[in-house]
Amino acid sequence: MRLRKLLRLSETHILVEQVRLVLSHVYSSAVSGTLLALLMLWVLSNESNAFNMKLWCAAMLLSKAASLIHGHRQLSSGIQAERAYRIALELMLLNAVEGALWGAMAWAALDNTGGNAAILVIAVTAAAAGAAVPEMSPVLPVFFAFVIPELGAVLSRIILLDDPFYDALALGSLLYIGHLSMQAVNSWKAILSAIGLRFENAELVDQLRIETSIAEAAMREAEHANTAKSKFLAAASHDLRQPIHAQGLFLEALARTDLTPHQRELLSSVRSSSEASGELLNALLDFSRIEAGVVKPHIQSFRLQPLLNKIENELAPQADAKNIVYRSRETLLVVRSDQVLLESILRNLVTNAIRYTQSGGVLVACRQRSGQAVLEIWDTGIGIAPEFQQEVFREFYQLGNPERDRNKGLGLGLAISEGLARTLGHRLELVSKPNRGSVFRLYLPVSTDIVLANHAVMQSRTRVLRASVLVIDDDEIVRDGMLQLLCDWGCECEAVESIEEALAIARLRPPDVIISDYRLRKQRTGVEAIAAVRELLGANLPALLITGDTAPERLREAQASGIPLLHKPVSPGKLYKKLVELQQGIL
Repeated sequence: MRLRKLLRLSETHILVEQVRLVLSHVYSSAVSGTLLALLMLWVLSNESNAFNMKLWCAAMLLSKAASLIHGHRQLSSGIQAERAYRIALELMLLNAVEGALWGAMAWAALDNTGGNAAILVIAVTAAAAGAAVPEMSPVLPVFFAFVIPELGAVLSRIILLDDPFYDALALGSLLYIGHLSMQAVNSWKAILSAIGLRFENAELVDQLRIETSIAEAAMREAEHANTAKSKFLAAASHDLRQPIHAQGLFLEALARTDLTPHQRELLSSVRSSSEASGELLNALLDFSRIEAGVVKPHIQSFRLQPLLNKIENELAPQADAKNIVYRSRETLLVVRSDQVLLESILRNLVTNAIRYTQSGGVLVACRQRSGQAVLEIWDTGIGIAPEFQQEVFREFYQLGNPERDRNKGLGLGLAISEGLARTLGHRLELVSKPNRGSVFRLYLPVSTDIVLANHAVMQSRTRVLRASVLVIDDDEIVRDGMLQLLCDWGCECEAVESIEEALAIARLRPPDVIISDYRLRKQRTGVEAIAAVRELLGANLPALLITGDTAPERLREAQASGIPLLHKPVSPGKLYKKLVELQQGIL
């Protein structure tokens, strides 16, 4: 069955390899055959057969020379598939002549010689037939083209000697040739199988190479698509952040004016909508920061319970609104982590648990196990099937939200949590059963020391800042919003759109603080603007960067500048706090 399959694979190409194997022995066969023919001439020649032996030896040498020339020519020019059959026929002819010549040695030498000579002749012809098995069996017809004339010539001569001794030799020769023939057939099958297997492997390698090329092309296409997606999201995020950032500034300035109760109610609704948009954009920013590798953990020891209380106070109302129970167990454990990043992880996990739980509740607990604090978030939600438990950590992947409902987020929460956990060196696990619920486990190192963070105390927003601020931003709406808010805080403020204008203002009225957008016109950056003003007024001039860019390379550049950085949309509270810190020289 396998043999037929191999024959069907490519008979012509297989024959090329078979012919090449036969021709590869032509050099060794020519040398050994020539030496053996000369030896037989010297050993078997006597007065009665000298002429016949010389004639036989000359014919044998000519045959070997013809085979050598033929083989050298074919191997040098290369064996073409369309000539393989012809070369095989030529080999059959050449080896038939050579086989007949080896058999003719019995006719030339066995007239008047003794029994020892006859045994020698039989042994030599048998050896020649034996050597033909590895040399000629790759093309089986070539082997039989050699053996049949050789055997026929020797046996016919032995039979004519009419001696029982020679008859026994003839019978032994027949049995020997039969055995050689079976060996040749087995060798031919093995060689054919090996050649076929090599072709199959070559075909598999070619197929694998093609599939690899296709996979690489698909990977490149996916990488290009991912890069295009990232660039699009970064550009879209930046463009969306500008008006939302300005909107937040105007809303804060509006809130400080005299409004009617109805107007304040409308303002509260607008603020909620603005904050929701900001939260979605911040999710994109968080993911971009993780991808960019600019998230730098600040590891310290702290009590976990205050953080659990904070999350419960903020998110329990969401659970109450869905009529599900939110519980967190008290813990005295002290852990080592980045409190801000851990809060982001926990907030995402709890929000996700509440979002996908329709009945029952959510439990947040922490227990110590094997020297680690295991922070667990349990829910009785829809659960996650095993085949999707890795997928949920991919960006923009959401279960049960084919309509992309904005209220269900962007599908970045778990991706951000997994990325932050990886950045912190914390192990994050998921165990879930469909329709039963899920539990996320975060493993934290336990500490016995408590290092209180040296945070600046937030000043009251009613405090007048009384600082001269230079704002550099190429967006007019953002400049107007910053002017409104900063002036309301008691600042003297100048707002410009270019580095040149900033330098001109700085020469006339040196500022106390610079606030610059990161991306300015003409491919220039806020880092360049701040450096130019500092070169004019001094390197210690306080400065603050604000960016709406989420492209990983831009984030890395901004981070590398060493200038404090806020991300649009910036809440007025954060901006106020940073200005206070800059004035106090904390940053």
